[in-house]
Amino acid sequence: MIAPGAMDLVTLTKQLGRPFVFDADHDPAKLPIAARAMIGNGRTAALVAVDGSIDWLCLPRFDSPSVFGRILDGRRGGEMAVRPASRPFESLQRYDPDTNVLETLFTTERGVLRVVDFMPWSDDPRASIDEVHRRVDCPSGEVELEIVFDPRFDYGRDVPIISTAEHGLFATGKGGRLALSVSRPSLAFQTLPDGGMRATTTLRPGQHLWLVLDWNADGVASAASYRPYEHLRTTRRMWREWSARLTYDGPWRHHVLRSALALKLLVYRPTGAVVAAPTTSLPEWPGGTRNWDYRFTWARDAAMTIRAANLIGYGAEAREFYHFIRDCVDDDVGLELMYTVDGGRVPIEVELGHLDGSWGARPVRIGNGARDQIQLDTTGAIVDSAQLFERFGGTLTLHAWNKLSSIVTRAESAWRDPDHGIWEPRHGVRHNVHSKLMNWLAFDRGSHLAMTFGRRDLSARWTKCAAEVHADICANGMDAAKRHFVSIYGEDRPDASLLLLPTQGFLPDDDPRIAATVEWVRDTLASGPFVYRYHDADGVGGPEGAFVLCGFWLVEALALLGRLDEAREIFVAHVDAANHVGLLAEEIAPSDRMLLGNFPQAFSHLGLINAACRIDLGLRLRDEGSTRAPHLVGTIVRKV
Repeated sequence: MIAPGAMDLVTLTKQLGRPFVFDADHDPAKLPIAARAMIGNGRTAALVAVDGSIDWLCLPRFDSPSVFGRILDGRRGGEMAVRPASRPFESLQRYDPDTNVLETLFTTERGVLRVVDFMPWSDDPRASIDEVHRRVDCPSGEVELEIVFDPRFDYGRDVPIISTAEHGLFATGKGGRLALSVSRPSLAFQTLPDGGMRATTTLRPGQHLWLVLDWNADGVASAASYRPYEHLRTTRRMWREWSARLTYDGPWRHHVLRSALALKLLVYRPTGAVVAAPTTSLPEWPGGTRNWDYRFTWARDAAMTIRAANLIGYGAEAREFYHFIRDCVDDDVGLELMYTVDGGRVPIEVELGHLDGSWGARPVRIGNGARDQIQLDTTGAIVDSAQLFERFGGTLTLHAWNKLSSIVTRAESAWRDPDHGIWEPRHGVRHNVHSKLMNWLAFDRGSHLAMTFGRRDLSARWTKCAAEVHADICANGMDAAKRHFVSIYGEDRPDASLLLLPTQGFLPDDDPRIAATVEWVRDTLASGPFVYRYHDADGVGGPEGAFVLCGFWLVEALALLGRLDEAREIFVAHVDAANHVGLLAEEIAPSDRMLLGNFPQAFSHLGLINAACRIDLGLRLRDEGSTRAPHLVGTIVRKV
């Protein structure tokens, strides 16, 4: 119930939609994965739950051990919370427009509480500001709030010692040090039964409270010494200046911008690396075993992310990514499947048996066993994104080109080999059509880049390679009747990655094999507007949701076939499936649209951006002249 006299907040709540309601029986372990928003500083990211808890944060970078991990275990994970001290209360979240500054609004029977959360954003990508700032005020009424400080270092294995200080609390353990500075030094913190500290205080209109978390601080400084007001103003301004660079002006600008802002938070600014997601082990099905660590840089995923960012005006991020590739690719080893954010080797996969897991999904894993897989599609994604970067006004350096040409050269012999493929099954290698397609793409796009750098010899050689791969796919990658393409040579299996055949321009859009392939994939893998990756056993076991990116691939494929109304309907369904602040996870349960898997997911947001650009241009072309044939519309749309 909204407190009397808060009419401006009533208007805000109507804009924000349906609130989350918390009563005395609230169980944090049952909070949906998507009931959170993300803040970050270009080095790491925190998830802020709608109940006021920072329940996921790794410091000082994405792949560091967690400091707060309640999302993976309500008892052992740890949190830092600010919320009303008594229940029931309602909660709403939103981002300050055009920024990654988060606002959470709590309403109680006695008043309204507002929490503003952000991590300071600097114009220096190498600056280390490992802080979280939380501003609390009371717009109306009177609210007693509680502050919970319960850090658990090293994924909950290191319970730090918490001591009180004049300006707050100081946690020390083997895993590091964490200071909580509070602008009300008179707060009386009490030890909780299961660990951590708690204090309560009351706010009234005109009063506010600052809380600052500082990683590896030497002690507890006053909140004012952090200059939180200046950081808030600077962070808002920088985000708005960055958002103003968006070049997309179509009907889904809000969703495209929110996806771009989410992707920006997944970039590790010191190197230009892009993590697949800021989390680990969020399940692809409640209680399931498909729980993986995504806090690393898959070269393919990152290249696809950068391609999408470049498409809407963010070429600087693309430039930094190619510097990352330049610095990471070893001349002897070649391109690795995945890297840590500083270009190192991804740790081996380890199970954390002491954690209950999100929604009881075990095991919780850190590191990633797929690091040793063979995935031959990566080169195509990188070279394709590099060519787009050049086409949109970017300039690759000679050093970057040398690394790109070396990995394309390696593909000249490797493309014939079987591999694990894009979906990382654990049942061995196959001749995956998608991997062959992306090798064709590497040679095709590489031949154009070679001409840019004056290498006519490489251009001619790679053009010949592209033709050879193309013929091989058409000969071996189709069903027995040669009606449509299949996912694996010699096996009549559907796979959503086949939807990339039209988007990559493998055949003309009016080729009947393309339409037949899209229809086959849709008929066998779609559940309503949502699309599963595949239905085959993959050596992992257990159910999973539909893959959000695959749904956006279907949107693009239908747009290229001229079926724009169908494409728009599926696109809108996926956009509507985003959470309350516009973020998407890796997967979705078609039955109830619950978001599943690691969150937020770069794959999903790059898919939204690509699909929005593709369908928007298609609709504009159709409006300009309905006499244009559908397949010609598709051909022009691809030129995006």
